[in-house]
Amino acid sequence: MAIHKLHFDEFDEVDYDLIAIHTSLEDYRLAYFINQNLPIVLYKSKDEIEIAIKEGITHFSRYVFEDVKHEVTWNLIQNKNEVTFQKKDNNQNLFANTSLEIATKVYLLPEFKKVDYFLKIENTSQSITSITNNMNTIDRISAVYSVDSRKIKSKNNLIF
Repeated sequence: MAIHKLHFDEFDEVDYDLIAIHTSLEDYRLAYFINQNLPIVLYKSKDEIEIAIKEGITHFSRYVFEDVKHEVTWNLIQNKNEVTFQKKDNNQNLFANTSLEIATKVYLLPEFKKVDYFLKIENTSQSITSITNNMNTIDRISAVYSVDSRKIKSKNNLIF
């Protein structure tokens, strides 16, 4: 009987590129404009990215394109979201026993709080600079740049 060994060093390799996008567009409009400028067809995935925090659970929208022929996967991921929760005010004042609705901002990658969306490209052989140059031609995108994956502290949020 053969013995198969797995080495943890094999899993440390980064096999994706990450592009940060700054824009005021909604996710569906951004996906539409990316589809117009790049040779991909992003569609909304039913599998949203779920992150649990102490206030509750939040979901980040995700658009996916899988190129089966070249084995490349594109993911457009929302970075900012809001969680609202009810907080009961127990103070003895004029507004006693009222509940407050509090909104908290949650980030997929907290170290990039100013980034609106990320484009995660797995197993690509295409030049990232050509992709960012094509995306820079979209009018409503203010900035697009590649992110060094070694600087990401919360890499586990990108595993889906």
